[in-house]
Amino acid sequence: MINKRHEDAGLKSGFLFALALGTVGGALFTWIGMPLSWMLGAMTATAFASILNMPVKGSRLARPPMSAVIGTMLGSQFGPHTLDGVVMWWPAIVALACYLLVAAILCNIYLRRTIHLDPPTAFFSAMPGGLIDMVLLGVEKGGDERTIALMHSSRIFLVVLSLPPLMTFITGAEPGARVTEWRPLSDMALMDVVWFLVVLGAGIGLGRLLRLPAPYLIGPMLVSGVLHWSGISGFLVPSTVIAVAQVVLGTTVGCRFAGTSSRRILRILLTSAGSTAIMLSVAVVFAIALQFIVDIPVEGILLAFAPGGLAEMSLVALSLNVEVAFVVVSHISRIGMVILAAGLVSRKGFR
Repeated sequence: MINKRHEDAGLKSGFLFALALGTVGGALFTWIGMPLSWMLGAMTATAFASILNMPVKGSRLARPPMSAVIGTMLGSQFGPHTLDGVVMWWPAIVALACYLLVAAILCNIYLRRTIHLDPPTAFFSAMPGGLIDMVLLGVEKGGDERTIALMHSSRIFLVVLSLPPLMTFITGAEPGARVTEWRPLSDMALMDVVWFLVVLGAGIGLGRLLRLPAPYLIGPMLVSGVLHWSGISGFLVPSTVIAVAQVVLGTTVGCRFAGTSSRRILRILLTSAGSTAIMLSVAVVFAIALQFIVDIPVEGILLAFAPGGLAEMSLVALSLNVEVAFVVVSHISRIGMVILAAGLVSRKGFR
């Protein structure tokens, strides 16, 4: 019992230290004018701390409430136009399925023939999404659990880190110039706070009751969407809350490398850099081609196809004010397709 208490205290202090580092990193990135500064700064600071074997720890309890906050913010961005848009987006969803197939095949070939990973580890590491599900399926099929988890964590880290400069390179626009206007806490009235808390509680309950994928994000998103569509409330989440969500999520991503040797982290990052480059290169090709078919700017399509985490990519879309509804629908579809396809293909076994 005493050892358990010491362990819990160590985890809490490690996470608090990580949050402090993440906040400093976010503030530094904000000061130098980086886009998505609070998430990228927190993520980078804690990742470097992990590589240097500093006593940082992640927290499984911190991510769900931040996901619920993001879901609530996402729901406030949806409206009647979203339903009209979904009908027009079907070519993009079909193209997304083709993109996932091409990216997964190319990454699998790279990981097996160039990196020489065993077949199940390579297969589940190559999937462009579904971190937890890929780890569970990979272990069941004989893959290396730690490698699969680190490969997917590295993918999310590298995608979030490289998206702003990649968007600038492709479009010539500065992502920082598209950041939404700062909304102070004072703009949120008392009833707005009440509705915000109601959405959080009801959304989490709904997500868990219906066993939705990513229940802490999608549940609040649905409840918030209905609330805003109906006109019952039109509250907007203050920018300070968004910054806190960025710091916490960035910290949890960076801390996924904690407890791993520096040499292995660097090796996994280098390996993942290759597969991430393949995924993003294929995404760029699809985005450039698809902009002539759907009425979405190329940067919105690129962000929708980029193989980052659902919460992270949604937060990027919110922070950069880039085609939020389209990005969210695409990433929910991506995760569903990846999990379904990986489960079906893995039933045939590996050679």
